[in-house]
This record gives sequence, structure tokens and C-alpha cells, in this order.
Amino acid sequence: MRKLVFLLLFVMLLPLQAMALDEMSYTPQGTTFKVATLAGAKAVKLRLYRDGMGGKAVKTVSLKATPDGRYATWTATVKGDLKGMFYTFDVQYGKKYQGETPGINAKAVGVNGKRGAVVDLRDTDPEGWAADARPAIAHKDLIIYEMHHRDFSIDPSSGLVNAGKFLALTEPRAIEHLKCLGVNAVHILPSFDYASVDETRLDEPQYNWGYDPVNYNVPEGSYSTDPYEPTTRIREFKQMVQALHKAGIKVVLDVVYNHTFNIDGSNFQLTMPDEFFRKNADGSYSNGSGCGNETASERDVMRNYMIESVKYWVDEYHIDAFRFDLMGVHDITTMNEIRAALPQDIFIYGEGWSAGSCAIPAETMGVKAHMQRMPGIAAFSDEIRDALRGPFDNDKKPAFLAGLEGNVESIKMGIVGAIDHPQVDYSKVNYSKRPWTLEPTQMISYVSCHDDMCLVDRLKASIPDITLDELIRLDLLAQTAVFTSQGVPFMLSGEEMLRDKKGVHNSFNSPDHVNHLDWTNMERFPHVFNYYCGLIELRKHHPAFRMGNSGLVRKYLEFLPGDDTMVAFHIKSGLKEQGVDEPWGDIYVALNAGKEARSIEVPQGVYTVVCRYITCDERGIGTVDGGKVTVPAQSALIFHN
Repeated sequence: MRKLVFLLLFVMLLPLQAMALDEMSYTPQGTTFKVATLAGAKAVKLRLYRDGMGGKAVKTVSLKATPDGRYATWTATVKGDLKGMFYTFDVQYGKKYQGETPGINAKAVGVNGKRGAVVDLRDTDPEGWAADARPAIAHKDLIIYEMHHRDFSIDPSSGLVNAGKFLALTEPRAIEHLKCLGVNAVHILPSFDYASVDETRLDEPQYNWGYDPVNYNVPEGSYSTDPYEPTTRIREFKQMVQALHKAGIKVVLDVVYNHTFNIDGSNFQLTMPDEFFRKNADGSYSNGSGCGNETASERDVMRNYMIESVKYWVDEYHIDAFRFDLMGVHDITTMNEIRAALPQDIFIYGEGWSAGSCAIPAETMGVKAHMQRMPGIAAFSDEIRDALRGPFDNDKKPAFLAGLEGNVESIKMGIVGAIDHPQVDYSKVNYSKRPWTLEPTQMISYVSCHDDMCLVDRLKASIPDITLDELIRLDLLAQTAVFTSQGVPFMLSGEEMLRDKKGVHNSFNSPDHVNHLDWTNMERFPHVFNYYCGLIELRKHHPAFRMGNSGLVRKYLEFLPGDDTMVAFHIKSGLKEQGVDEPWGDIYVALNAGKEARSIEVPQGVYTVVCRYITCDERGIGTVDGGKVTVPAQSALIFHN
């Protein structure tokens, strides 16, 4: 009986072992190549090249198979020092070879990712890399800044030399901007090797967000200074991480395991046809990603691939956190296993939805409604986002910021971090009719991100004839709601500069003049940048806004009477007794979207005002007497005793 149990466990582990293969193991004496296939593969050829593209193979080697249940591992060792060479695998099923691929686990590739590269990864480590360490920042203390490499640095006004490259984030100008703003985590849009930018034509304008994966475990070549040299993209990515870490800033990698750029040409399909993709009952490919395919995370082969991939990014590149694109396409078990496989200080969050129906049971999907079954993982709150500025699917429809009724409970839900709170009536919340987090750190609080209008454009589109003064006040009001919420705050890069994208909603392939940041806006609107800095500083220095515990939030955060155009809340004194090192006593926050001043009732006394109108400074900007306190129109008021 014991032998039978052991055999069953061994067979269950076989696909996991197959997917954890290191496809290229280099030594100066020889390089070993391995690739996993389905057991039905007839042959695998290894081809060696001198260049990353073009030219004929200088050597072709037949690999030998070791069957292990449903899969087979094919191996060959080529003697001699192959460093600098390139390789592909070609797998035969039946009478047909599938086509050349670098494999699914390539760690280095040539230009456009068509061929794997033989490298010694230690050659890619920048000086001091072994001493690089992830900044010690608790999940509740994170302040996330989402950016695209090209957006951030491509405009000459940035003053950055390495425009559009990983290295831009190593330059003092970039680092100082981030430190001055106060963010402590940079979310970089997909930075793995993706398909939609041709790395051989970088002298021509090309733009894409990068949500079209090719090689999951290799940095994108177009963000390096030399995509033809395989070690350059790896070294420069590490230099970026190292520079941010030295500045005390974490690095978030945006990962897109839910689909591949295509099916037939994907590395998954070229090695194991149909093993990694979900199909509908009629045999067609399921399309829950909206991109033509969806991966099958519930299968061991894909689940283990995802686990090994994120572990690799943590170990080799020192990544601090992961943002999962369309996390709802993945199953709950896979997400929980990823959480368990990574150190607890690694933050995990994602989009708690899919882009279409998926070919797995709805109750197994990693969607927002199931977050209580995924402790330690967070999701974006479209409730507070859309309650503030209007729905994603209608750019012209406004919400709270325009003074529209019906949004207060959704904003209150966002303020408490989507937890169960006695003063939030979930029957009136816009999307979720019940709490969906166990702790407030499971909710990402935001009002804009890359795949939507930026906040300035949204305000212009949804509030006709808005004046510049109104736009600024409402912009700052929206972000005050985000940064005083108990969830984890998240902002799109450039919002601190009053960024606009010429009104484009989906700018995934729009040119630079749409997507770029205009750094001169900080000179034109210094009060906007200063407000963002002050607001972030306020949050960082006052843990009352980031308690990180649902019990404390329920006990110490209470909402005050308001109306359809104002949300006000009180964070009670006494947090120090609970181990929260909050220097202030009672804190009051009022968010007034109305065009008229409002008032709130507070106990008598003298209070210090730290945020009013378009100024935010925790050191104080005046005082106010208790009793009936006036909240200026279209702005926030924060004060404490």
C-alpha cells in the first residue's frame, strides 16, 4: 500500500518537475539543454546559431527522451564553451515538426525573442547585486505608482538621458522625482519580452503597453540599450531594480499569465500543443482574456509554470511585488499556491475580473467576489473608482465628483477597504453587494490607471464646460479620497503633473504625443504637485489612514452625517492603545464634491487644519474651532486635535 501511495504521489509530481526545467545550463566545458514535451513527441532537434536572428544553424543535435508519465524530458549536452551562441528547439509530433522555439523557460533571448541565448547569468549582475535587498515596507504602508517606461521618460522635458529605457529609472532626476513625490513602490507595466514592438526597428516610433507575452522570464529588449545583446537587457533591468531599491522603493512587476500573444506561434503551443490553453465544450479556444485565448491555470502544467516563473523573478531579479493582469481568468487554487510559494513580504494584487467568459466554473475563478477565499492577495476596487468619476464603459457619464447622487455608499465602502463595516450599506454599493475583503490591505484604492482615461481627461469628458480651477479642485479631491482610504493607494504616473492623454480612453498603441508625460506641467501647476506630495506625506506619517486591520477600522473609523455630495468620517483617538503609533488624536476628513460649501458637526475645541482647498501640509495650515465646521466647495478638509 505504501509503495502504491508513493507511486501515485510521484506521478502527480511529474508535470511539476517537467515544468521546472532549466532549459539551458551553461558551463565553460559544455552546455546542457533540456525541454519538456508531451509523451507523444517523436523527436526534438536542437539548433545552434551564431546570431539571434538570420543565418543558418551551425550545429543541429538530436535530443534524447526520458519518459515520465504524460510528459517526456528531452536532453542533450553540447561540449565546449558556447557562451554567446543562440539556440532553438523544434519538436516533432507525428510527421510534423512544430517550428523553432526558444522553449517556454528561456532565461535569455536574442532580438525579438525568437532564439534562446547561451549566457552565464552571473555575467549580468551589476556591481553590488549580491548585496541588493528588498526594502522592508509592510503591505499596509505601500503607496503604488504605476508607470510605463516610455511614458515616463520619452519626452525631452523629463531631462532623462535614457529615454524609454530601463536605465531611465537609474538616473538621479527620476529617482529624486519619485522620492520627492513620496511613493514607495513603482509598478512597471509589462516588462517581460513581448511581441508588439519590433526590436529591430527601434529607430521608428513604436508604442505598446506590452500585454502580449512571448517569453515570460526575460526582460523586454526594446527597453534596453541593445536588444541584440542578450545580457544587456538583463543587466539593465537589474540596474533599474538596484537603483530603486537603494532609494527605498519597491518594484512591482506586471505579469500577464492569462493569455499569450497568439496560439499557433506561442512557445507553449510549439512545445506542447493545446496543453496550456483552455477550450470550450465545442473544441474552440476559450477567450476569457479578450485576446483570442486563455491559459489553463487549473492544470498542473500551467499552474506550476506560473509558480516557477514568479519565483524566478524574485530570486534572479529581486522583484518585490506582482500585479496579475486579469486575475479572474486564473483559478483560486493557483493564486493561493502562488501566495504560499513566495515570501510573505512579496505583495500580490490583480484585476479581480476577466474580460469575458472562461471555460472553468465561475465559482473557481480568482475574481473580486472571491477575495475572501484568497487571503494575502489584493484586488482593484472599481467601486470607489467609478463612484468617484463615473463608470469605465461610459467616459461621458459622471458620478460623485460632478455632484451626482447615489455614490456615497460606494465611496464609504472604498474608504474602509471593502471590509464589513456597520455603517456601510452594501445594498446601495454600485457593484459589490457584500464585503469582499477580510482585511483592508486586500483592496487597491484608485481613481485612474493605464487602461482608461487619466483623471484630467475623465473630468473634462464627464463634466461639460469644467473650468481649470474646478478641474484642479476635483482632481485633488478624488486623490484625497484614495489616499485617506484604508486600502492600498495606487496612482497613475503623471497624475501629479495634471497629465492628459488627449482624451484617448484606450491608448495601448497611441503615439508618444498622447502617452508621454509633460514634465513642464510641474512648473505650470506647482500647487498640484505640492498637494500630491503633501497628501502622500500625510499618509506615510499617519498610520491612522492605514491601520491594516479590519477590527481596528470598524472600531476607530466612523462616518459622520452627510449628503449625496459629501462623505465625511472621523478616526477616533486611542489608536496608540492598540499599538498604532499615531501622533494625532481625533482626525476628521470631509470630502465635498458639491458646488456649495457644506458643514459638519464636531466636538468643541481648537483643531489644526492640514488639508483645505488646494493645500495639503501635515505641519498645519491654520486652525478651526469646533462645533459647525465649514467644508469648502469641491475640495477636501482634513483637521485634527
